[in-house]
Amino acid sequence: MQKVRHGKVEKGVKTAGAYRMIDLHPEIAAVLREYAGQRKTGFLFPNKNGKPLSLTNILRRPLHPDLKQMNYVNPINATHKAGTHAFRRFRNIYIRNHTDCPEGLYKFWLVHADESMSDRYDKIKEDVQFRKKWAAQCGFGFDLPSPIPMMPKTGAKSESEKTAQTIQTMRERMVGERGFEPPTPWSRNSHRHANLLIRLAW
Repeated sequence: MQKVRHGKVEKGVKTAGAYRMIDLHPEIAAVLREYAGQRKTGFLFPNKNGKPLSLTNILRRPLHPDLKQMNYVNPINATHKAGTHAFRRFRNIYIRNHTDCPEGLYKFWLVHADESMSDRYDKIKEDVQFRKKWAAQCGFGFDLPSPIPMMPKTGAKSESEKTAQTIQTMRERMVGERGFEPPTPWSRNSHRHANLLIRLAW
């Protein structure tokens, strides 16, 4: 088991509840299989160098600009910005208000603590087929984009590619350490791939 925190891979997970099987809708599972292609190792959503995606870059490049384009207004801070927890809130609201999902399964998916003896006696964790059936029946509440397969790098890098990689690494380090993104001509137009990953995280 491992997790990524602040861009670094750490062994183990925060809680026992974080280590669990994820019940995916069949359409989402198919998109992920197509995106992963023939890869058998590494991260499911790596950056172009095979390392974990930077959370700061994901928020500043695809997510926040997309939310602004959608005219989204955060009810808490009155801006167009939101963090990754917004995906969990969306899933919570969608399952509770727009599906007939059983309460025990809803709590299992959202990793809610048991509140009664009935919750403790609920064996939903062991009933995989029941969970799969409801995962397909509940849906996910949005339209899936077409995936962009992850193509492995081949051949030696040219000098221009090495220079571009060095610049990108420096920019990512500046974003993470200083909290801002240096403006560049390509910063708003070259992140369709990362935008896809954000939507899949829903």
